[in-house]
Amino acid sequence: MRCPIPFSRVIFPVALLWASCNTSEPKPDALPTAPLPIMETHVSEAEEPAIYTAPFPNDVRMEDYFRTVDSLVHRYCTTIATDLDEYALILANPRIIDTLASFDYYRSMERGNFIADQRKCIVFHRGDSLLIPDGLMTASLLQRLSVTVLDINIPEYRLRIIEGTDTLYSFPVRVGRNEEKYLETAGHLVNLKTRSGSGQIVRIERNPYFVSPTTGKRYKTTTRDDGRVTTMPLIPWIEPTVNGVRYGQLIHPTTNENTLGKAYSHGCIGLSEADMWRVYYHAPVGTAVNFRYQLRIKDANGDSVLLKDIYLDRQ
Repeated sequence: MRCPIPFSRVIFPVALLWASCNTSEPKPDALPTAPLPIMETHVSEAEEPAIYTAPFPNDVRMEDYFRTVDSLVHRYCTTIATDLDEYALILANPRIIDTLASFDYYRSMERGNFIADQRKCIVFHRGDSLLIPDGLMTASLLQRLSVTVLDINIPEYRLRIIEGTDTLYSFPVRVGRNEEKYLETAGHLVNLKTRSGSGQIVRIERNPYFVSPTTGKRYKTTTRDDGRVTTMPLIPWIEPTVNGVRYGQLIHPTTNENTLGKAYSHGCIGLSEADMWRVYYHAPVGTAVNFRYQLRIKDANGDSVLLKDIYLDRQ
C-alpha cells in the first residue's frame, strides 16, 4: 500500500518491541479480534524534533498485524511521507521482524514454549511505540530495496538476499524433488524439479489459503517434526516468474524444518518460518529473483567445492 499525498518531516529512530505468545491449545476461529489501535503522534522536546506514534493503547495479535500495519501506513503517508509503505515502515523498525521471527515454532520450542496457534501471538504490546520514517528515510529504504535480489542456488539448497554487492542473509532452503507426480491442483502429471532461470516477484499473498497439491483439499493444521499439531501460521508467500512464466514456483515457509537442505517440495522454495519473514520484508513486488543451478561454488574459506548434482537430467 502506498500513499498519494506529499509531505515530509525529519524524524529519528526508536523502537522497543517485545515478543509474547499464547502457548495454550488452539482456540475456536470464532474468537473476536481486538480493535485496531487509535494512536496519536508524539513530538519530542529535543532540539531536533523526533516524531513517533504514541504508545499502542492495546495489544495487537498476529491475526490483526497486517490490518494494523496498513492502518498506520494509510494514516502517516498522508502526514509524514508520501511514499511510505509497509516495507519502509517495518525496515525502519527492524525489531518488528525480530519479533515476528521469534514466533517460529521450532525457535519457540527451543525456549520451552509450545505455540499452538501463531495467530494469537502478540506482536505489539500495549505501550510499545514505533518510528514513522519521513520522506528522506523512506526514499533511502525503498532505494535499497530496488537494488535487492533474491538469489537461489538450487543444488546448494541456499537462498541469499543480496543488496547491490553485499550479501545480507544466507538461508538454508528445500527445493523440488527429482521426480514426476500427478497433482490434483494441476490436473496432470507434473515435473517437481525447481526450475532455473531469472525473473521477478509478481504476487504476494499475505493470508495464504492452504491446499494440498496432491489431493486439492484445504487444510488448516499441520503436523510438526516432533509430531505435535498446530494451526497453520500466518506468514506471507511470494510468487516469482521464471524466464517470464508463472509456474506457481512459490517461495514460502515450511512447517517442517527437517526438510530444509533437501529436494523435498513440489517445486517451491521452502524456508524456515523465521527466515521467511526476512525474505518477505526484502522482496516486494518487482524484486529480481535468480534461480541458479551452479555445482561449482566456493565455501566459507574460499576453497572450490563441487556440489552433488541432484537433477542429473535437469532442464
